[in-house]
Amino acid sequence: MKKNSKLPIYITLVFVMLTWGLNVTATKLLVTSFSPITMTALRIFTAAGGVFILLGFLRLLRKPTKSEWFAILICSLFNVVGHHYFLSVGLQETSASNAGLILGMGPILTTIMAIVFLKNKVTFIRFLGIIFGFVGISFIILHNGKALQGISIGDVQIFLSILLQAFSFIMIKKVSATLDPRLMTGYMLLIGSGILFGFSLVMEPNGLQSMTKGNMGIWIIFFASAFLATSVGHMIYNYAIGKVGPSETSIFINLNPFFALVGASLFLHEQITLIQVIGFIFIIFGVVLGSGGLEELLRYRKKQRQRVILSR
Repeated sequence: MKKNSKLPIYITLVFVMLTWGLNVTATKLLVTSFSPITMTALRIFTAAGGVFILLGFLRLLRKPTKSEWFAILICSLFNVVGHHYFLSVGLQETSASNAGLILGMGPILTTIMAIVFLKNKVTFIRFLGIIFGFVGISFIILHNGKALQGISIGDVQIFLSILLQAFSFIMIKKVSATLDPRLMTGYMLLIGSGILFGFSLVMEPNGLQSMTKGNMGIWIIFFASAFLATSVGHMIYNYAIGKVGPSETSIFINLNPFFALVGASLFLHEQITLIQVIGFIFIIFGVVLGSGGLEELLRYRKKQRQRVILSR
């Protein structure tokens, strides 16, 4: 294997997508065992500790500037507080399979935010991808039971969670020139967990008491979710962005809905419906087209052909 081979990075990205997909199932189990907001606050605080330990080993720790603190606070409100709040309460009202499919809309929503706020160029392929993605999400959100009947409040809350996270990615992009995204992630998780815990004290007075009722199995899921999916997962993903670029890395997010469906079927015994499969297909096509993954691949192949021609 060549030293500059991307295969090891691709393998680790598949591992990250596996943990993120299964984390939807894990969160579903956790919110049915504990008070959702309290549990989420403590899980994210645990994840923040894991990130700072990793940052210490990587020697990336430093104190942010005043302007960076402001950006971290704003991003924490969207990426951590808003995203994880709606994710945890939404999973009480919808299935893990639906949630995983809706969360798969992340790359498309991020693309839309980039078009609106970063003035990114809108191509026909990306526009077509956005349409495909929203058709797929419409199938899933409007699907209730065995027919297209109405909108589930849980599905809407999951959609809000990924919408807020997509907006935070744009804000992170704007400040990443001076602040390492991995370091920013640690501070965001720490601040966000504190804010969520404050909410939990008001909204869930018995939240901490509920955390004493979990068995050994549910606590293993808790720590696996915090360390593997959140701490290690985000660190590996950010590292991969620096090595192979954001466009190529984002293509692997297409695996999230698949692993979420598998996890929901295997561990929660949720039945996968035809409507969900149709929605999944539309979302996959939407993400590949709308996130720029196909265009990036075509450009890469074109450059490779040009290099081959010039080397002759």
